[in-house]
Amino acid sequence: MQSENYELGMIGLGVMGRNLLLNMADHGFKVAGYDKDAAKVEALGKEKVKGEVKAFSGLSEFINSLQKPRAVMLLVPAGKIVDSVIEEITPLLDKGDLIIDGGNSYFTDTNRRAESLKSKGLHFFGMGVSGGEEGARNGPSLMPGGDQEAYKVVKPIFEAIAAKVKGEPCVTYIGPGASGNFVKMVHNGIEYAIMQLIAETYEFMRKGLGLSGDQMHQIFKQWNEGRQQSFLVEITRDIFAYKEPGSTTLLLDLIKDEARSKGTGKWTSQVAMDLQLPITAIDTAVSMRDLSKYKSIRVTASSIYKDSKQKVDGDQQPFINALEESLYFSTIIAYAQGMHMLSQASKEFNYDLKLDEIALIWRGGCIIRSTFLEDIHQAFKKNRALPHMLLDSGIADKVNGAIAGTRKIVSTAVAAGISIPAHAASLSYFDAIRSEHMPSNMIQAQRDYFGAHTYERVDKEGVFHTPWTAK
Repeated sequence: MQSENYELGMIGLGVMGRNLLLNMADHGFKVAGYDKDAAKVEALGKEKVKGEVKAFSGLSEFINSLQKPRAVMLLVPAGKIVDSVIEEITPLLDKGDLIIDGGNSYFTDTNRRAESLKSKGLHFFGMGVSGGEEGARNGPSLMPGGDQEAYKVVKPIFEAIAAKVKGEPCVTYIGPGASGNFVKMVHNGIEYAIMQLIAETYEFMRKGLGLSGDQMHQIFKQWNEGRQQSFLVEITRDIFAYKEPGSTTLLLDLIKDEARSKGTGKWTSQVAMDLQLPITAIDTAVSMRDLSKYKSIRVTASSIYKDSKQKVDGDQQPFINALEESLYFSTIIAYAQGMHMLSQASKEFNYDLKLDEIALIWRGGCIIRSTFLEDIHQAFKKNRALPHMLLDSGIADKVNGAIAGTRKIVSTAVAAGISIPAHAASLSYFDAIRSEHMPSNMIQAQRDYFGAHTYERVDKEGVFHTPWTAK
C-alpha cells in the first residue's frame, strides 16, 4: 500500500494532463498521474521537474497514493469516456473525496454527474481549462464551477499554477452547478468567432490586396504591438512567417482549407438558440467551418460561378487601416455577444456569474486573452448589472472609432466578391441592436395574417388579431 502523500492525482496523461501535473510539481506540490497507456506513464516518469511527480500504471495504487480527502482530476476526452472513468474510480474512493473534470464536457453532463456522485457522498465539479499545451505547462486560465466547498480543497494548487496578470491569478470560483463548463463553452465560442474574423481579414489581404506572407506578417506584427494585442493575433503573425526548413514556400499556403472542430462552438450556438439570444458572429464562424469541409462542392462551384472581380483597386494603405478597424470592431462584437450570453445564462440557470471576474481571468493564459479584456473587466466592474457590454460608455467610444473602417471593408468585400461573413454579421448585429425600431412589426403582421398568432400595438394596450383579407 502506498503512503497517502500526493496532493492531487491526474487521470489522463496526454498533452494537457501531463503539462498541468508538471506545472503543479514545479510549484512545489506533490502530484501523481495515471494513464492506461504505458508509454504516457513512462514519458511522465522521465520528466524533470523542480518538485515531485510520480506516474502510475495501476489504478488502485494510484488512488491509494493520494492524501485524504483525495482530489482526482480527469483530463480525458469529453463524453462517454468521462462517465467510464468515473464509474471505474468511484468504488475506490471514500466519502468526502473529490473528482474534478477538467475537459470540455457539455454542461448538462456535468449537472448529471454531480447529482449522481453527490448521492454517493463524493464531491464533483467541472472546470474549464484554457491555454493549450503552453498554457497548461506555464500558466492556464482556469474556470472552476460547482461544489464551492470542494473547490476550496484544491484552490491553493490552482491559484499557484494559473497564469498571472498584474500579480493576480487567472482563476476564480465561477459559480454553482455546471457554470465552469458553461463559461468555458462560451469562451470557445468567442474563440471560434475571433479565429474566423482573422481568417477573413487574411482573405481580404490575400485576394483583395494581393499581399505577400511577409507583408501580412509585418502588418500583424504592428497590430499586435497596439490595441489589437492578443494571443490569436500574435500566433497569426508567426504563422505568416513560418516556412519549413529548406523551403521557400509559406507553410500556410500548403495547408488544406478544411477546418476541423471538436464541437464546443456548435454547443455555444445551440444553447444560444435555446436561450433565444443572438450570437451572430459565433454562429457564422461555426457555419463557415462546416462549409469549408465541402471542398469538392466548392471546387465545382468555383468553375461554374466565375467572377474575375476580386482585386481591390486603389492605394493599399487606407484599406489596411480600415481592416485594422474592422477586425477590432468585429472582435469587440464577438466578445459582447459572448458576455451577453453569459449574462442571460446566469439568470436562466441561477449561476450568479460575475462577468468582471470572468473577464479578469481571461486576460492571461487562455486562447482569447487580449488587451481589450481589461476594458471588459472595467465595464462590468463599474456596473455589474450592465445589461449589455455595448452600453458601456468607454466601450462605445472604441466602437464608434472603428465603425467607418468596418463599413468600408464590408462594402468593398461585397462589391469585390470576397467572402467575409463574420465581419458582415458583426456589423449587421451592431446596426440591429442600435435600432430603436426594427422591421419585426412586419413579421408579427405576417404571423397574424397566416396563423392568427396575434400582435401587440404601440398605440394601445392589449393583444390583437386582424382578419387581414376581410373586405
